[in-house]
Amino acid sequence: MTLVPGEIPINEVPSMREGVPPANGPGDEVPGGGAVSSSGGLGRQFLRVFVESKLAVVGAVVIVLMILFCFVGPVVYHTNQTSAQLALLNSTQNSPPSATNPLGTDGSGFDILGRVMYGGQTSLEVGFAAAGIATGLGVVWGAVAGFFGGWVDALMMRIVDVLLSVPILFLLIVLAVIFQPSLGLLMLVIGFTAWLVPARLVRGETLTLRVREYVQAVRVMGGSGRRIVLRHIIPNTVGTIVVNATFQVADAILFLAALGFIGLGVPAPRTDWGSMLSNGVNYALDGYWWEIYPVAVAFVLVVVSINFVGDALRDALEIRLQRR
Repeated sequence: MTLVPGEIPINEVPSMREGVPPANGPGDEVPGGGAVSSSGGLGRQFLRVFVESKLAVVGAVVIVLMILFCFVGPVVYHTNQTSAQLALLNSTQNSPPSATNPLGTDGSGFDILGRVMYGGQTSLEVGFAAAGIATGLGVVWGAVAGFFGGWVDALMMRIVDVLLSVPILFLLIVLAVIFQPSLGLLMLVIGFTAWLVPARLVRGETLTLRVREYVQAVRVMGGSGRRIVLRHIIPNTVGTIVVNATFQVADAILFLAALGFIGLGVPAPRTDWGSMLSNGVNYALDGYWWEIYPVAVAFVLVVVSINFVGDALRDALEIRLQRR
Protein backbone atom coordinates (compact mmCIF):
# COMPACT_ATOMS: atom_id res chain seq x y z
CA MET A 1 0.00 0.00 0.00
CA THR A 2 1.40 3.36 -1.06
CA LEU A 3 1.34 5.97 1.72
CA VAL A 4 1.09 9.67 1.25
CA PRO A 5 3.72 11.49 3.35
CA GLY A 6 2.28 12.30 6.79
CA GLU A 7 -0.58 9.79 6.48
CA ILE A 8 -1.09 7.27 9.27
CA PRO A 9 -1.80 3.68 8.30
CA ILE A 10 -5.41 2.83 8.87
CA ASN A 11 -4.54 -0.17 10.98
CA GLU A 12 -2.70 2.14 13.45
CA VAL A 13 -5.56 4.59 13.96
CA PRO A 14 -7.33 3.86 17.27
CA SER A 15 -10.95 2.94 16.79
CA MET A 16 -13.41 5.05 18.76
CA ARG A 17 -15.77 2.11 18.73
CA GLU A 18 -13.22 0.17 20.77
CA GLY A 19 -13.36 2.84 23.50
CA VAL A 20 -9.74 3.99 23.02
CA PRO A 21 -9.49 7.75 23.65
CA PRO A 22 -7.38 9.88 21.33
CA ALA A 23 -3.87 10.62 22.56
CA ASN A 24 -3.14 14.10 23.91
CA GLY A 25 0.01 16.03 23.38
CA PRO A 26 2.32 17.14 26.15
CA GLY A 27 0.54 20.51 26.52
CA ASP A 28 -3.00 19.29 26.01
CA GLU A 29 -5.36 19.22 28.96
CA VAL A 30 -8.56 17.36 29.26
CA PRO A 31 -11.26 19.71 30.52
CA GLY A 32 -12.69 18.42 33.76
CA GLY A 33 -16.35 18.51 34.66
CA GLY A 34 -17.37 21.29 37.03
CA ALA A 35 -19.46 20.76 40.09
CA VAL A 36 -23.15 21.26 39.57
CA SER A 37 -24.29 24.20 41.68
CA SER A 38 -27.76 25.24 42.59
CA SER A 39 -28.87 28.62 43.78
CA GLY A 40 -31.59 27.01 45.90
CA GLY A 41 -35.27 27.77 46.04
CA LEU A 42 -36.98 31.09 45.68
CA GLY A 43 -36.90 31.70 49.41
CA ARG A 44 -33.15 31.12 49.59
CA GLN A 45 -32.53 33.37 46.56
CA PHE A 46 -34.70 36.08 48.09
CA LEU A 47 -32.85 35.91 51.41
CA ARG A 48 -29.44 35.90 49.69
CA VAL A 49 -30.17 38.98 47.60
CA PHE A 50 -31.72 40.79 50.57
CA VAL A 51 -28.79 40.04 52.88
CA GLU A 52 -26.34 41.33 50.25
CA SER A 53 -27.66 44.82 51.00
CA LYS A 54 -26.00 45.70 54.30
CA LEU A 55 -28.06 48.88 54.62
CA ALA A 56 -31.27 46.87 54.31
CA VAL A 57 -30.15 44.46 57.03
CA VAL A 58 -29.30 47.37 59.30
CA GLY A 59 -32.63 48.99 58.41
CA ALA A 60 -34.58 45.83 59.26
CA VAL A 61 -32.80 45.58 62.61
CA VAL A 62 -33.53 49.25 63.34
CA ILE A 63 -37.23 48.79 62.53
CA VAL A 64 -37.51 45.75 64.80
CA LEU A 65 -35.69 47.53 67.63
CA MET A 66 -37.85 50.63 67.19
CA ILE A 67 -41.04 48.55 67.35
CA LEU A 68 -39.79 46.91 70.54
CA PHE A 69 -38.77 50.31 71.91
CA CYS A 70 -42.20 51.85 71.30
CA PHE A 71 -44.44 48.96 72.31
CA VAL A 72 -42.39 47.02 74.87
CA GLY A 73 -40.43 49.96 76.27
CA PRO A 74 -43.40 51.49 78.18
CA VAL A 75 -43.83 48.18 80.00
CA VAL A 76 -40.30 48.50 81.39
CA TYR A 77 -40.05 52.29 81.64
CA HIS A 78 -43.28 53.50 83.29
CA THR A 79 -44.21 57.14 82.76
CA ASN A 80 -47.36 59.20 82.84
CA GLN A 81 -48.41 60.15 79.31
CA THR A 82 -52.15 60.67 79.75
CA SER A 83 -52.67 63.35 82.42
CA ALA A 84 -51.12 66.79 81.90
CA GLN A 85 -52.13 67.92 85.40
CA LEU A 86 -50.39 64.96 87.00
CA ALA A 87 -47.29 65.57 84.88
CA LEU A 88 -47.11 69.19 86.03
CA LEU A 89 -47.45 68.18 89.68
CA ASN A 90 -44.78 65.48 89.60
CA SER A 91 -42.12 67.07 87.36
CA THR A 92 -40.64 70.36 86.22
CA GLN A 93 -41.41 71.90 82.85
CA ASN A 94 -38.64 71.88 80.25
CA SER A 95 -36.16 70.31 82.66
CA PRO A 96 -32.88 69.05 81.10
CA PRO A 97 -31.88 65.37 81.04
CA SER A 98 -31.29 63.96 84.52
CA ALA A 99 -31.27 60.67 86.38
CA THR A 100 -35.03 60.93 86.90
CA ASN A 101 -35.79 61.95 83.31
CA PRO A 102 -33.03 60.59 81.00
CA LEU A 103 -34.15 62.82 78.10
CA GLY A 104 -35.66 65.65 80.13
CA THR A 105 -39.25 66.88 80.10
CA ASP A 106 -41.30 68.97 77.71
CA GLY A 107 -43.35 72.13 78.21
CA SER A 108 -46.21 70.16 79.78
CA GLY A 109 -43.99 68.23 82.18
CA PHE A 110 -44.19 64.95 80.28
CA ASP A 111 -41.10 62.74 80.27
CA ILE A 112 -39.49 63.01 76.80
CA LEU A 113 -38.27 59.39 76.67
CA GLY A 114 -41.72 58.04 77.49
CA ARG A 115 -43.26 60.60 75.12
CA VAL A 116 -41.10 59.34 72.23
CA MET A 117 -42.31 55.79 72.94
CA TYR A 118 -45.93 56.92 73.22
CA GLY A 119 -45.76 59.02 70.06
CA GLY A 120 -43.96 56.23 68.22
CA GLN A 121 -46.86 53.89 68.91
CA THR A 122 -49.25 56.28 67.20
CA SER A 123 -46.94 56.94 64.25
CA LEU A 124 -46.21 53.27 63.62
CA GLU A 125 -49.85 52.22 64.04
CA VAL A 126 -51.07 54.85 61.60
CA GLY A 127 -48.20 54.10 59.22
CA PHE A 128 -48.81 50.36 58.95
CA ALA A 129 -52.62 50.61 59.02
CA ALA A 130 -52.77 53.35 56.39
CA ALA A 131 -50.30 51.45 54.21
CA GLY A 132 -52.47 48.34 54.45
CA ILE A 133 -55.60 50.26 53.46
CA ALA A 134 -53.87 52.05 50.58
CA THR A 135 -52.25 48.86 49.28
CA GLY A 136 -55.42 46.78 49.46
CA LEU A 137 -57.59 49.36 47.72
CA GLY A 138 -54.94 50.21 45.13
CA VAL A 139 -54.27 46.57 44.24
CA VAL A 140 -57.93 45.74 43.65
CA TRP A 141 -58.57 48.94 41.70
CA GLY A 142 -55.52 48.58 39.48
CA ALA A 143 -56.02 44.86 38.84
CA VAL A 144 -59.66 45.30 37.82
CA ALA A 145 -58.88 48.26 35.56
CA GLY A 146 -55.96 46.54 33.85
CA PHE A 147 -57.71 43.20 33.40
CA PHE A 148 -60.98 44.39 31.86
CA GLY A 149 -59.42 47.23 29.83
CA GLY A 150 -61.51 49.21 27.38
CA TRP A 151 -63.90 51.81 28.73
CA VAL A 152 -63.69 50.31 32.22
CA ASP A 153 -59.95 50.91 32.33
CA ALA A 154 -60.31 54.39 30.81
CA LEU A 155 -62.97 55.46 33.33
CA MET A 156 -61.21 54.04 36.39
CA MET A 157 -57.82 55.50 35.49
CA ARG A 158 -59.27 58.92 34.70
CA ILE A 159 -60.60 58.96 38.25
CA VAL A 160 -57.11 58.16 39.47
CA ASP A 161 -55.63 60.93 37.30
CA VAL A 162 -58.10 63.48 38.66
CA LEU A 163 -57.30 62.58 42.25
CA LEU A 164 -53.56 62.62 41.54
CA SER A 165 -53.88 66.17 40.28
CA VAL A 166 -54.93 67.27 43.78
CA PRO A 167 -51.99 67.72 46.20
CA ILE A 168 -52.26 64.93 48.76
CA LEU A 169 -51.15 67.05 51.68
CA PHE A 170 -53.70 69.74 50.81
CA LEU A 171 -56.45 67.10 50.62
CA LEU A 172 -55.39 65.67 53.98
CA ILE A 173 -55.52 69.12 55.55
CA VAL A 174 -59.02 69.73 54.20
CA LEU A 175 -60.30 66.38 55.45
CA ALA A 176 -58.63 66.84 58.85
CA VAL A 177 -60.31 70.24 59.20
CA ILE A 178 -63.76 68.98 58.16
CA PHE A 179 -63.74 65.95 60.44
CA GLN A 180 -62.71 65.74 64.07
CA PRO A 181 -59.20 64.19 64.08
CA SER A 182 -58.91 60.80 65.75
CA LEU A 183 -56.56 57.85 65.43
CA GLY A 184 -58.98 55.77 63.35
CA LEU A 185 -59.95 58.68 61.14
CA LEU A 186 -56.32 59.54 60.40
CA MET A 187 -55.69 55.93 59.38
CA LEU A 188 -58.64 56.00 56.99
CA VAL A 189 -57.91 59.46 55.60
CA ILE A 190 -54.24 58.76 54.89
CA GLY A 191 -55.03 55.30 53.55
CA PHE A 192 -57.79 56.48 51.20
CA THR A 193 -55.59 59.24 49.80
CA ALA A 194 -52.49 57.08 49.26
CA TRP A 195 -53.96 54.25 47.14
CA LEU A 196 -53.50 56.04 43.81
CA VAL A 197 -49.84 55.12 43.25
CA PRO A 198 -50.23 51.37 43.93
CA ALA A 199 -53.32 51.38 41.70
CA ARG A 200 -51.30 52.68 38.73
CA LEU A 201 -48.42 50.29 39.41
CA VAL A 202 -50.64 47.21 39.65
CA ARG A 203 -52.62 48.30 36.59
CA GLY A 204 -49.39 48.43 34.56
CA GLU A 205 -48.40 44.94 35.74
CA THR A 206 -51.87 43.61 34.97
CA LEU A 207 -51.74 44.86 31.37
CA THR A 208 -48.74 42.58 30.77
CA LEU A 209 -50.06 39.63 32.78
CA ARG A 210 -53.51 39.39 31.19
CA VAL A 211 -52.04 38.27 27.84
CA ARG A 212 -49.90 35.50 29.36
CA GLU A 213 -50.55 31.90 28.37
CA TYR A 214 -51.79 30.75 31.76
CA VAL A 215 -54.37 33.55 31.90
CA GLN A 216 -55.58 32.68 28.41
CA ALA A 217 -55.79 29.04 29.45
CA VAL A 218 -58.04 29.93 32.38
CA ARG A 219 -60.25 31.95 30.01
CA VAL A 220 -60.57 29.00 27.63
CA MET A 221 -61.48 26.68 30.50
CA GLY A 222 -64.30 29.04 31.46
CA GLY A 223 -62.71 30.76 34.45
CA SER A 224 -64.48 33.90 35.59
CA GLY A 225 -62.87 37.31 35.58
CA ARG A 226 -63.05 37.41 39.37
CA ARG A 227 -61.14 34.15 39.65
CA ILE A 228 -58.50 35.29 37.18
CA VAL A 229 -57.94 38.56 39.01
CA LEU A 230 -57.84 37.10 42.52
CA ARG A 231 -56.05 33.80 41.82
CA HIS A 232 -53.71 34.63 38.95
CA ILE A 233 -53.26 38.38 38.39
CA ILE A 234 -52.82 39.70 41.94
CA PRO A 235 -50.56 36.85 43.19
CA ASN A 236 -48.21 37.45 40.26
CA THR A 237 -47.86 41.14 41.14
CA VAL A 238 -46.77 40.39 44.71
CA GLY A 239 -43.28 41.81 44.08
CA THR A 240 -44.61 45.20 43.10
CA ILE A 241 -47.18 45.12 45.89
CA VAL A 242 -44.72 44.29 48.68
CA VAL A 243 -42.14 46.86 47.60
CA ASN A 244 -44.70 49.63 47.26
CA ALA A 245 -46.27 48.70 50.61
CA THR A 246 -42.98 49.37 52.41
CA PHE A 247 -42.76 52.82 50.87
CA GLN A 248 -46.41 53.42 51.74
CA VAL A 249 -45.56 52.90 55.42
CA ALA A 250 -42.84 55.56 55.25
CA ASP A 251 -45.11 57.95 53.34
CA ALA A 252 -47.94 57.49 55.86
CA ILE A 253 -45.60 58.29 58.76
CA LEU A 254 -44.42 61.39 56.90
CA PHE A 255 -47.98 62.53 56.18
CA LEU A 256 -48.97 62.02 59.81
CA ALA A 257 -45.92 63.99 60.91
CA ALA A 258 -46.85 66.81 58.54
CA LEU A 259 -50.40 66.93 59.91
CA GLY A 260 -49.11 66.82 63.47
CA PHE A 261 -46.60 69.57 62.75
CA ILE A 262 -49.37 71.95 61.69
CA GLY A 263 -51.57 70.97 64.63
CA LEU A 264 -53.94 68.54 62.86
CA GLY A 265 -52.56 65.32 64.32
CA VAL A 266 -54.12 63.06 66.92
CA PRO A 267 -55.92 64.91 69.73
CA ALA A 268 -54.34 65.25 73.18
CA PRO A 269 -53.39 63.53 75.37
CA ARG A 270 -52.25 61.23 72.57
CA THR A 271 -49.35 62.44 70.51
CA ASP A 272 -47.25 61.51 67.49
CA TRP A 273 -43.76 62.35 66.37
CA GLY A 274 -44.95 65.22 64.18
CA SER A 275 -46.82 66.85 67.04
CA MET A 276 -43.78 66.46 69.29
CA LEU A 277 -41.59 68.17 66.69
CA SER A 278 -44.12 70.97 66.38
CA ASN A 279 -44.14 71.52 70.14
CA GLY A 280 -40.35 71.30 70.33
CA VAL A 281 -39.85 73.99 67.70
CA ASN A 282 -41.51 76.49 70.02
CA TYR A 283 -38.65 76.01 72.48
CA ALA A 284 -35.81 75.60 69.96
CA LEU A 285 -34.54 79.15 70.36
CA ASP A 286 -34.53 78.76 74.16
CA GLY A 287 -31.88 76.04 74.02
CA TYR A 288 -34.17 73.14 74.94
CA TRP A 289 -32.54 70.74 72.43
CA TRP A 290 -33.86 67.63 74.18
CA GLU A 291 -37.37 68.46 72.99
CA ILE A 292 -36.36 68.16 69.33
CA TYR A 293 -33.36 65.91 68.78
CA PRO A 294 -34.55 62.63 70.39
CA VAL A 295 -37.84 62.52 68.50
CA ALA A 296 -36.18 63.77 65.30
CA VAL A 297 -33.56 60.99 65.46
CA ALA A 298 -36.24 58.34 66.03
CA PHE A 299 -38.34 59.71 63.18
CA VAL A 300 -35.45 59.85 60.69
CA LEU A 301 -34.16 56.39 61.65
CA VAL A 302 -37.53 54.75 61.04
CA VAL A 303 -38.28 56.46 57.72
CA VAL A 304 -34.78 55.93 56.30
CA SER A 305 -34.70 52.29 57.47
CA ILE A 306 -38.04 51.56 55.81
CA ASN A 307 -36.74 53.02 52.55
CA PHE A 308 -33.58 50.88 52.75
CA VAL A 309 -35.70 47.77 53.30
CA GLY A 310 -37.96 48.72 50.39
CA ASP A 311 -34.99 49.09 48.04
CA ALA A 312 -33.65 45.67 49.04
CA LEU A 313 -37.07 44.04 48.65
CA ARG A 314 -37.30 45.48 45.15
CA ASP A 315 -33.94 43.92 44.24
CA ALA A 316 -34.80 40.59 45.87
CA LEU A 317 -38.23 40.28 44.26
CA GLU A 318 -37.20 41.55 40.82
CA ILE A 319 -36.07 38.43 38.98
CA ARG A 320 -34.11 40.42 36.41
CA LEU A 321 -31.80 41.75 39.15
CA GLN A 322 -31.15 38.36 40.77
CA ARG A 323 -27.95 36.50 39.98
CA ARG A 324 -28.45 33.26 38.12
